[in-house]
Parts: sequence; structure tokens; C-alpha cells
Amino acid sequence: MAEGIFKNKVEENQLIVEVDSAGTSDYHIGETPDTRAIYKSREYDIDISKLKGRQLVKDDFDYYDKIFVMDTSNYQNALALTTVPKHHEKLDLFLNLSYPGENRSVPDPYFGGEEGFEQVYQLLDNASEVLIQQIKDEA
Repeated sequence: MAEGIFKNKVEENQLIVEVDSAGTSDYHIGETPDTRAIYKSREYDIDISKLKGRQLVKDDFDYYDKIFVMDTSNYQNALALTTVPKHHEKLDLFLNLSYPGENRSVPDPYFGGEEGFEQVYQLLDNASEVLIQQIKDEA
């Protein structure tokens, strides 16, 4: 959902930003998002149905300016991909945008039902809005 939400905001703000998402494990490579995430995103006119899972790789640290992860487990997994200090500086928890320095994890909505997906959508939307504003301020 984070990729879809952020891409939507990039388009709305007519910014030139490359956005991609990846997991730190290989469980869902090539798969589409959870159908509940697809439906929740669609409620907000965002289509994530064509996204496919891929795994984060070390080269992503050279290619992207910033890498955000959703939780502390993914943070540790991403950190372990590289020992290069400048790579580590690119890595942060996504909710640190909305809650600076609190190192909050995005809750896994898998077992939370409809309310869980709505809560996660709102958290991701708020953090995305902060990131858009940061990008606009730097331009």
C-alpha cells in the first residue's frame, strides 16, 4: 500500500520521483498485494493490483536516495545487506516521517481485519504526505 499511496501523491504533486517497493524476505516475490490491501487502496482511488513483490538487494542502496522500511525487523534485515556507512544513512523507518525519532513500526494488518487495513492506510498516507512536503521543500 505504501508504494501505491506515495506514487499517487507524487503524481498529484507533479513531482519527478522514482518509487519502488521491496520486501526483505523472499516469501512473496512475483506475487500481487494482499487482496484486502488492494480493496482498501481502491477505496481511495489507488490501484495497486498490478504491483508485484520483489526482494530488496544491496544494489538498491546505490540506486535509491532513501530506503524506508515498515518495521524494525525489516530495518535489521536491510541493514544486514550492506556494511557501507553511506548506505546505512539512507535507511529509516517509514513512520519516523510522521513520528520523528520514535522508531514506530507499521502494524501488520494481516490479522487486524478491515480496521487493521484502514489504520495502516492512514498511517502510510500521513507519512507519505510528510515525505512529499520534504521533497517539495528541498526542490
